[in-house]
Amino acid sequence: MNTTTTLTPPTEPPFVLPAAPRLPAAQAERLVADWERGAALVESDLPAYLRSAYQLDITGQYAGRSTHSPVGKASGQLSLNRRQVETDAAAGLGFVVLKTVIAQDEGGEQAMAAWTTPETHMTIEPLAGRHVARLGWNVTWKGRGWSEPFASYLELVQAAIQVGNDAGMVIAPSCKYHLPGPDEAGYRTGEYRYTTRELAAAWRAAGAAGPLILEKDFSPTLAGSDLAGQRAQTLDWLRVVPQLVKKALPDPAGVTVGMKVMNTLFDDDFQVAMLRELAVALPPQRADYITYANRLFDPRRRIGDTVGAAYGGPDLSHRNLTVLDAARKQARAEGWLDAMPELSGTGDVSSGRIAVEYGLRGATSVQCHTLFQLPTVYYGPPAAGRPGSKSAKALHLLYFHPVEGLVPWLLHMRHHAGLRATDGLTHWRDLATVRASPE
Repeated sequence: MNTTTTLTPPTEPPFVLPAAPRLPAAQAERLVADWERGAALVESDLPAYLRSAYQLDITGQYAGRSTHSPVGKASGQLSLNRRQVETDAAAGLGFVVLKTVIAQDEGGEQAMAAWTTPETHMTIEPLAGRHVARLGWNVTWKGRGWSEPFASYLELVQAAIQVGNDAGMVIAPSCKYHLPGPDEAGYRTGEYRYTTRELAAAWRAAGAAGPLILEKDFSPTLAGSDLAGQRAQTLDWLRVVPQLVKKALPDPAGVTVGMKVMNTLFDDDFQVAMLRELAVALPPQRADYITYANRLFDPRRRIGDTVGAAYGGPDLSHRNLTVLDAARKQARAEGWLDAMPELSGTGDVSSGRIAVEYGLRGATSVQCHTLFQLPTVYYGPPAAGRPGSKSAKALHLLYFHPVEGLVPWLLHMRHHAGLRATDGLTHWRDLATVRASPE
């Protein structure tokens, strides 16, 4: 068995899973055999195989849509053209969030134009956790959102939806709208109206079913800007933005709005306050789902001549899981847990183990990005005579690694936490109904 991908498992709080999954010998042996089969395994009908071989149901949910896998690709430089989306569909991803476009008004003006900086070369490097005794990975680049014309983005949306329709894979555009700072009079509603209506038109033109799915991006770089200098202003963004997006269309039900919550430079209590703000907002003009949470921001980190940069790695999942635990505890005490919108977990989803940790805290899906950019040797055994795409290799690693994979950890939860439904299957979506023990 290839052991190059085994890292020191995180077992300190907030992680609740034990050091290694405990499985019956026959299941462990079958898992090792599937691991050694390589990435070609995930490019077959993986959901059907997992049902028959392991009695696992990996059906997820993203933006209210059922997905054949709970694993999706987060918005970024790996989802900005049709070829990438086709590769992800072939690998079996459940959904793809497209690169973030910057909103504009009918005249082409963009209040957030500074976020249209194109990416330069990406650098991936190992990154040790400061709060977690684990080695992870971090990708850095100099750049932000979509830098090409808006018309090109609308073409990407249509092309991606066509690919998604053929593969049964959910597609979601991502957008950064104007966010007023403390000294601005208000929101530039013209940008909200024009951009949302154009995205909805592209959605319909491509034959997508149901309402437009739209993820509202709060960039981690906002955490270090003057815009995030006041807590009240940040909470106002969370309260007002979903309303403006929904009001942009004749029927507010014509768009499913997801808020990608950022990690601010404020303390964990404020992160919980942001989640509470989204939970207690009244329908119909509230966020339909939450993506929690994107990268950390270090105002002292340097990339070239730029001081202040976002980063990920083990400390990101550590903070995200800590905050989700605190939020669920407070929500139970205050009675707003059942009001929490659907949750998509992101941030250092580098293994099936981490995915399960998010699932235990209510995530119906998880989003990966860095996982798809690792050095090839990290992914383990290649498929016999067919190396496969990086997307397929990443999913094979995430599902089948004998210690870190999603499959062994779902099986562990079946045997040691009673995660088994009356139909005899262990369902990914049932993780939120149990709480693992580190024993």
